Amino acid sequence: MELSHIVFDVVSSFAIVAIFMPFLIGYLVAHKEGQSIREEGPKWHEKKSGTPTMGGLLIIIAMLITNIWVGAWQGQLTHSLLITTFVIVLYGCIGFIDDFIKVFKKRNLGLRAYQKALLQIVVGIIFLYVYNGDQLPLNFTIPGLVSIDSVIIFVLFTLFWLVGFSNATNLTDGLDGLLGGLGAISYATYGIISINENRFDLAIVCFSVVGALLAFLIYNHKPAKIFMGDVGSLALGAGLAAISILLGRYWSLLLIGLVYVIETLSVMLQVFSFKVFHRRIFKMTPIHHHFEMMGWTEWKIDGVFWIVGLICSTIYLILFV
Repeated sequence: MELSHIVFDVVSSFAIVAIFMPFLIGYLVAHKEGQSIREEGPKWHEKKSGTPTMGGLLIIIAMLITNIWVGAWQGQLTHSLLITTFVIVLYGCIGFIDDFIKVFKKRNLGLRAYQKALLQIVVGIIFLYVYNGDQLPLNFTIPGLVSIDSVIIFVLFTLFWLVGFSNATNLTDGLDGLLGGLGAISYATYGIISINENRFDLAIVCFSVVGALLAFLIYNHKPAKIFMGDVGSLALGAGLAAISILLGRYWSLLLIGLVYVIETLSVMLQVFSFKVFHRRIFKMTPIHHHFEMMGWTEWKIDGVFWIVGLICSTIYLILFV
C-alpha cells in the first residue's frame, strides 16, 4: 500500500466530514436537538447543554463510504474490511438509538444499561458468527504465561473485549476534543501495524477513521460546536477491539488504549471504594473530570491525555512492531 493511497484514504473521509458537518450542525440546531448534560457532572458543563450531538453519525458515514470505494479501488474489499466496517456501523447504530432517546426525551438518559449491554453482546455474536472461524486466532494467549486452544474461551473473551472497549471509549468521551484526538492516535497506530503486516484491508479502515476524526476535531475542539455522541464513541471502541483481534494482537489495546483503560478503571475503583468504604478516591469520575475539579482546563487535559496516548502507541510500535 503506497503512501499516496493512504493519503487518498485520509483525505476522502476528512473531506466528507469537513464539508457536510456544518449541514448536520445546522439541521440539529434548527430542530433544537441538543445534548442534555448529566446533573452529577461538573457544574460548569451546564453551559454545554443544548449543544448538538450525534456528530459521530457523519464519522461513520464517511468511514463507510471511504472503506467501500478505496477498498474496491485497491482490490482490498476483503472479508476483514467488511466485517470491521460492519462492527463499527452496528455499534454506531446502538449508540444512535441511545442518543436518539436522550435527545427526544431531553434528558441525559438513553437505553438502560442492560439493554445497551445486550445489544452490544448480540452484535459481538454476529461478528463471531459472520466471520469465518478458521480465519480468527481461536486461541487465548497471555504471552509468556499461557496459551489455551479453546473456542469457548476465545468467544467469551472477544465479547468482553468488544463490549468493554466500546464502553471504555464511551466513558472517555467527556470533554471537547478528547476522544477525537485519542481515537485518531489509536487508529493511526493500528494503521501502521496493519501496513507492517501487509493487512492493507485493515489499514484502509484505520486511516479512513483517522481522516474522519481529524475533520471532526475542527468542530469538536473547545468550545465544541457538536458532540460525538454515543453513536461515535461506542463505534470507535468496538472498531479498535475488532481490529486488535483480527490482527491477533488483542493485548496491544491495553497499551495503545491505556487512557481508555485508565478512564474505565477510575470509574470502577470509585464505585467500589464508595460502596465498600463509603469514601471517594477521586473528586469525580471518569478521571478526566477529576483533573477538571483540580483546576485543569479542558485544553490541558486534552493535551496531556493525547500525549500519553501518543507515547503509549509509540512504545508499542518500537517494542513490538
